Amino acid sequence: MARPDRELLCTLADLGKTGAFGVERDSEPFDIVIVRDGDVVRGFVNSCPHRGTPLETFPHRFLDETGRQLICSTHGARFDVADGKCLSGPCKVEALCPVALVLSGERIFFDPGQFEG
Repeated sequence: MARPDRELLCTLADLGKTGAFGVERDSEPFDIVIVRDGDVVRGFVNSCPHRGTPLETFPHRFLDETGRQLICSTHGARFDVADGKCLSGPCKVEALCPVALVLSGERIFFDPGQFEG
């Protein structure tokens, strides 16, 4: 059962079409991108460390053709889905900020008690 302070972001089915899912959080300080990496679900703040812009141009379109890299649509920077580290582009020594997620059945929650951003 989910704790009351955890925020429901999406379900595993939401990741099905593109392998990633963007969550706009109007009343919160940051949006989240959720990506499936094999059997693991990871979350990152949806903000390029280079300019602070959202990664995607089109809703839920974050990944390259292999599904192994998140791409910033502003300058083409690429980030590893395993750890958010920049692999190429203007933010080479930086990384995406990880977000603590909790998987409960098919539902994916944000756990603010574990966020270190």
